[in-house]
Amino acid sequence: MHESPDDIAALQDLLDRSYANAGPHLLRIHTPDRRLRAEPLVELLTGMRLLVLATVTADCRPIAGPVDGIFYRGAFHFGSSADSMRFVHIRARPHVSATHLPGEELAVTVHGRATPIDITDHAYSGFRQTLLDIYVPRYGDDWATDFLDSGPLYARIDADRMFGFSMPAH
Repeated sequence: MHESPDDIAALQDLLDRSYANAGPHLLRIHTPDRRLRAEPLVELLTGMRLLVLATVTADCRPIAGPVDGIFYRGAFHFGSSADSMRFVHIRARPHVSATHLPGEELAVTVHGRATPIDITDHAYSGFRQTLLDIYVPRYGDDWATDFLDSGPLYARIDADRMFGFSMPAH
């Protein structure tokens, strides 16, 4: 967990605002006892969490695909190749939606803008270290030079809305 107390407070405010503006259908499913609060949500999202990320094509169609999601400092981050269609779409139309849905007992959905970040910038050294902590044990020491230093792009989802749903499995 990399979130500061201010990050947790901002995340809780985002969740509260999101539910305050949610429609009746979502509110019937995401009853108060099923809504995740910021701190337990952050704990559940530690490490790499597979996301389905939706971007918008030039002809305004949504297109979704899997990405490795890293929840860091209260926001989802993800990476892809610099020449991926995903980043072509994001550069032109930055609005995205993403969902982490490992099963029917947990769903985390975020809507917002993808903001590219430069992981070589000192300001993102903590995020870079988080990537190393996650991937080097899995893929070996060469991952840092063979992949991370080869030029992938990363982005942070600056959320306008976020919903966290939890229901214990029966």
